[in-house]
Amino acid sequence: MYFSIYLRKNQMLKYVACIVLAALAVVPCASAQTRPGAAPAANLIDLNSASRDDLMTLDGIGEVRADAIIRARPFRTKGELVERRLIPEALYDKLTDKVTVRPIPGTAPVPTTRPPSVPQRKS
Repeated sequence: MYFSIYLRKNQMLKYVACIVLAALAVVPCASAQTRPGAAPAANLIDLNSASRDDLMTLDGIGEVRADAIIRARPFRTKGELVERRLIPEALYDKLTDKVTVRPIPGTAPVPTTRPPSVPQRKS
């Protein structure tokens, strides 16, 4: 009788362990969903529509840079901040997770890749 009780407890422990492991495998870890330091999508500042005050909430963006960003609108990509020399690359690396560029209505979206070049035929 003692042996049968031991088997039942042992089997029950195996079932409980399997259930716990299965639950852990299904529930994703919160740190795996986002990178550390990354802002949630709802809190991103849109470079094309943010007010001067919103831009100035970003570290390294003061009155002068905020005004320059507003004058340089519209942006097609975040990288244009560096390409147009509005901010240095080191500052861009700090801000890239906090800003976004939403397309302006009526403009074509930015292509993700360059179209293949077609060789010119010689006549």
